[in-house]
Amino acid sequence: MMVETTVAAEAPKRPPIQLTEAAVRQVKSILAKQDKPGLFLRVGVKGGGCTGLSYVLNIENEKSDWDTEYDFEGVPVVVDKKSRLYLYGTTLDFDTNNLMEGGFTFLNPNAKKTCGCGTSFAA
Repeated sequence: MMVETTVAAEAPKRPPIQLTEAAVRQVKSILAKQDKPGLFLRVGVKGGGCTGLSYVLNIENEKSDWDTEYDFEGVPVVVDKKSRLYLYGTTLDFDTNNLMEGGFTFLNPNAKKTCGCGTSFAA
């Protein structure tokens, strides 16, 4: 179940991104190892990468006025206002089955082009 808390007053009701069960488990594990209060997963988009935009995944503890926080089964996920535009409909997954390309993957239906490494895209 997802619960939303908002920092920005005009934040949307639905989350721009979904996390698979595997992604939730992995983020919970990462946060538990950090063992610090107030940490969250920041998911975002920034300019750069081989196709124009790059995904951002960071563990952070400070939010801005442009951030919206979502809760996925106890995992706090923060997305900034600009990134929400590019992430709507995206699913964040974690794959441990593929040894060569295992890890977090973004399944973004808005990406018109993606790079081979899966960390950048064109909108």
